[in-house]
Amino acid sequence: MLEARSVAVVGASVKEFSLGRQMLLELDRGGYEGAVYPVNPGYQEIDGRPCFPSIADIPQPVDLAILGVANARIEAALLDAAKAGAGSAVTFSSLFEEATSGVAPLTDRLTAIAREHGMALCGGNGMGFINMGPNLRATGFGTPGYMRPGPVTFISHSGSAFAAMAFNDRGLRFNLIVSSGQEIVTTMTDYMDYALGLESTRVLALLLEAVRDPAGFRAQLERAAAQDIPVIALKVGRTEGSKAMVVAHSGALAGEFGAYEALFDAYGVLVVETLDEMADTIESLSSPRRVAGGRGLGVLCDSGGERAMFVDLAHDLGVPLAQITEATRTRIQDGLDPGVFAANPLDAWGTGIDSDRIFRDSFLALHDDPDTAALVFLVDLTEQGEPYDEGYLQVAKDTWSATTKPFCVLSNLASAIQPAEAAHLREAGIPVLEGTASGLRALRHLIATRDHRERPPSQPSEPVPAGVRDAWRARLGAGVPMSELEGLRLLSDYGIPTIGTEAAEDVETAVLAAAAAGYPVAMKTAAPGVQHKSVVGGVKLGLADEGAVREAYADIAQRLGPQVVVAAMAPAGVEVALGIVRDQTFGPLVVVAAGGILAELLRDRKLALPPLDEARAHALIDGLQMRPMLDGLRGSGPSDVASLARTVSRLSVVAADLGESLDALDVNPVIVSADGCVAVDALVIPRRGQV
Repeated sequence: MLEARSVAVVGASVKEFSLGRQMLLELDRGGYEGAVYPVNPGYQEIDGRPCFPSIADIPQPVDLAILGVANARIEAALLDAAKAGAGSAVTFSSLFEEATSGVAPLTDRLTAIAREHGMALCGGNGMGFINMGPNLRATGFGTPGYMRPGPVTFISHSGSAFAAMAFNDRGLRFNLIVSSGQEIVTTMTDYMDYALGLESTRVLALLLEAVRDPAGFRAQLERAAAQDIPVIALKVGRTEGSKAMVVAHSGALAGEFGAYEALFDAYGVLVVETLDEMADTIESLSSPRRVAGGRGLGVLCDSGGERAMFVDLAHDLGVPLAQITEATRTRIQDGLDPGVFAANPLDAWGTGIDSDRIFRDSFLALHDDPDTAALVFLVDLTEQGEPYDEGYLQVAKDTWSATTKPFCVLSNLASAIQPAEAAHLREAGIPVLEGTASGLRALRHLIATRDHRERPPSQPSEPVPAGVRDAWRARLGAGVPMSELEGLRLLSDYGIPTIGTEAAEDVETAVLAAAAAGYPVAMKTAAPGVQHKSVVGGVKLGLADEGAVREAYADIAQRLGPQVVVAAMAPAGVEVALGIVRDQTFGPLVVVAAGGILAELLRDRKLALPPLDEARAHALIDGLQMRPMLDGLRGSGPSDVASLARTVSRLSVVAADLGESLDALDVNPVIVSADGCVAVDALVIPRRGQV
């Protein structure tokens, strides 16, 4: 399909502005040199080419059939192409058809035809593809007359985004652009597989709604990481309410986007939120220069106000600035005008006399500093006017040629950029980023590629004995609700510290359990079907003596039934929520969040694919907003974060072993103190419908 040597254009036409006309024009506009066969019974020839009444009448083999026909004719057209031996097809049709009782949907029928005949199929409801290698524009929609090949593959579920990227006026160059549409046969995974096999691919950019081949998608992300090809993803449909989740805290915390967050983090995918951010990120990564050392950005500008704005935004977005050495500071200071002081970012503008030299020398000093990961020329590309061999454009080119670290020009106002000047820099290989915020995000992604590249592989966590794993799989597979005591025992079997807990169904047993645990104690309802005990008033804490136990039991038994559990009070500490949720697409996820009753309110959480070693678990914890609480606040001592990381790692083994048998598992709260951490509650929800 993507390298077709011959193309049949079904529905070809001479009618101006029609789809049939545009399909032919696009093949010619791209400079396609393969055989083109118009197909339409209404014409004998189009543009000097013989026009065939049907694809079956074409005397030569056809690799690709571009089907420019309506929904009502698409099934017959695809079947004709298949019977004629076409190896692939593109359809732009929406594939909508009114449902008919006893008749399979149109999409299913088309899928069956393609699979039966071994055909690749792009679409439907898409805009086709542009493959710059064979100059093949298999689309029925207008594309730019002049496109130059480059190092970027863009695969999009949005046809409009496909067109926007094709028509970008900033010089982004692609080797392949695909509007994959509904992907009823050929999926994003297939296009990724092809792109990662091209020597020209340096960046892979995706706009995706859903992943239709999860295992294949993960395999391609792993392949991209192994080849050091950065993947940029814009995932749409991230908001809450997009799909129903289980009632557990962990499910609510994960939300619609949780699995993608975990997946993207595991494979170092760079997540963007807008097409502007994607474009800036593509441009910064299209350069062959990669971050190899240093921590942050070395920045030079000509404005104190814009420097302050840049610093504020860099702080808000978490983009590090290089902490330059005193030697670098002295080297810069020696070349500045009086009254201008060396710093990073550096506002190097003084009198304007000999400014080009000052800028060049300052850039070289910043470049040579060991903490500089990349250089940024923060200037507005307003009209300089020719000649271009002086001023900021020449400074940028001189800096580019004299340095080896990533370098870009970042302009603060996209609408003020002079296209000719930006094009002049881009022609020299210098990225031009178009906006302070989107540019900073792109630079954050640039630095992240180094961090992902250098991140050591996760070490396997210690497994539990096979007998333990299999016993719990069988217990979960029974589909019977699991008590809190069983949940805590499951955690304990997997090496997770738990609070001592006993069951009771009458007040005397409860009193004996409390005495054995040692006062003060906690009492919780164990009534079947009650998942969130605190919501129904089923938790009593700090019961100091027998009388308090009897009183608490009487209240719980009267309202919720006689079944309770009695546990020792956990030590004072920071509450953290842990959990497992099974995503329908990507399987089990590990959830780490702020704990207690505020777990869902604060929505401070991180997610990961299991299993996790302790280093990865520690990094997950470090990503929480509540992380400083674990270091101690207002006189409280630091908590044992290493113990929490071990617990998260052990929970990830539960997820890897038992996650497919679970809908969710909540461990909320886990109390983290100076002496370690302990799980005080466990809610286990076996997978529904697995019996």
